Amino acid sequence: MKTKPHLTLDDARAIAQAAEAEARSHQWAVTIAIVDDGGHLLWLQRLDGAAPISAQIAPAKARTAAIGRRESKVYEDMINQGRVSFLSAPALEGMLEGGVPILVEGQCAGAVGVSGVKSNEDAQIARAGIAAIGL
Repeated sequence: MKTKPHLTLDDARAIAQAAEAEARSHQWAVTIAIVDDGGHLLWLQRLDGAAPISAQIAPAKARTAAIGRRESKVYEDMINQGRVSFLSAPALEGMLEGGVPILVEGQCAGAVGVSGVKSNEDAQIARAGIAAIGL
């Protein structure tokens, strides 16, 4: 039987703290979502001033990155390059940049989704969070 990595509450807390620190260092009001490898929500944090809709978008980006095993930007780029039929893909709602998978030795342990600023800045915050657990 194979084993696979999984996120603990301590991992989620460390990721969230580092992501929040990155956002605050730029004075960005965002929502940070962390999910497990199946896209199930482990952590949701909406910073003061973040738009209410960001609390829906961040988990959707995280879920998309986790179950797709790739950054949500891949899907956004695919659609923007004309493959609009991909909008009908089941279970993928957050096909916008800002969802980043947490990969450990090639295995997906979960993902971080961020919403509230420019998409590339959302992804920057997500990556800063993931870096806090040494990945």
